[in-house]
Amino acid sequence: MIELLKQPWPWYAAGIIIGLTVPALLILGNKHFGISANLRHLCAAILPAKVPFFSYNWKRELWNLFFVGGIIIGAFIAATWLANPNPVAIHPDLARELAGYGVTDLSALVPADVFSFSSLFTLRGLALMVGGGFLVGFGSRYAGGCTSGHSIMGLSTLQLPSLIATISFMAGGFLMANVLLPYLMRL
Repeated sequence: MIELLKQPWPWYAAGIIIGLTVPALLILGNKHFGISANLRHLCAAILPAKVPFFSYNWKRELWNLFFVGGIIIGAFIAATWLANPNPVAIHPDLARELAGYGVTDLSALVPADVFSFSSLFTLRGLALMVGGGFLVGFGSRYAGGCTSGHSIMGLSTLQLPSLIATISFMAGGFLMANVLLPYLMRL
């Protein structure tokens, strides 16, 4: 069983599991699903100030905090005991394209040439990690949720704002990957 867990799973296995979360949440009476809302739940639980945005019954969403805790614990277990020791296999054309941007260390899950503490203090690292992190946080708050919340739960409950948000996420992702990222990688 452990060997099966160490191997990459086919894409459809994750799709089925994600797809089953929607009816499970609806049966349990929850219509909100996503990761970005948990920061609000944590602030509402921890901050004693009477900020209107944080004044709500956060205990009703306590299950969501356990969900995030499970993600963190699951990631730790997977990285510690279930990690595949082989390097991440990427297409040779992608490896050549990344080498053109100066990214050659592909031995880890993410390229160490871009995502490491030492590269954080470069212009490229600052733009990608700090700037990108800010934009993801700002965007998920501005859109009223993150990609998982809108694209999984919002679309399945036929919410028009989630359709607009998902289309915007996808357009932004295509723009970033094909136009902005090649430029930023040359910094």
